[in-house]
Amino acid sequence: MTQTSTPDAEALYHALRDQAQALMPANDRARWSVAGIHSGGAWIAERLAADLKLGPHGVINVAFHRDDYAKKGLHSQAQPTTLPFDVEDRNVLLIDDVLATGRTIRAAVNELFDYGRPARVALAVLADRGGRELPFSADYAAASIELPLDQTLVLSREGEGAATRFAFATQPRA
Repeated sequence: MTQTSTPDAEALYHALRDQAQALMPANDRARWSVAGIHSGGAWIAERLAADLKLGPHGVINVAFHRDDYAKKGLHSQAQPTTLPFDVEDRNVLLIDDVLATGRTIRAAVNELFDYGRPARVALAVLADRGGRELPFSADYAAASIELPLDQTLVLSREGEGAATRFAFATQPRA
C-alpha cells in the first residue's frame, strides 16, 4: 500500500508482525533470530520478539560502518551492538523502521557480518519511502510512503516490550 500522509505506525507494526509470523512459522522459529537497527528498528524488534515469543532480540549499532561517520561521528545515544545469539549459519530477520537510501541497511549488514556469516538475512521495515541510492530492498515492508524530499519520517514509542505503542511524525530533514 502506498500512502502520502503520516502513516499509522501501530497499524503498520501489526501488518509487519503478521508478515513475520508467515516468514517464521511456529515450527521453524528456532532457526530464526531477530535484530533491530538502533533505535527504531531495535524498538520494533523488542516488541516483535515479545509478541511472537521469540528468543532474545539483538540490537545493531551501525555507527562505525556508516559512510558518513567522518562527518557525523558517534551519536550521543549510540549503544553497542548486542547480539545474544550466534550469527554463524543463523537466519536473521533484520528490522528497521524506515527504509530510504539503503545506506543504513548496508552499514547494518556489514556490522552483522562482523559477528559471523548468517545463513540468511531478511529485511523487514515498517515504511519504505523509496529514494534508494544503494541496491537494497525490503523483503517485508508494511507500507510504501511518499514524502516530500525535505521531510523525514521519525518513529516514536511509548512503553517497552509487548506494551510498546508506536507513532510516526514527519519532520524537516536536517
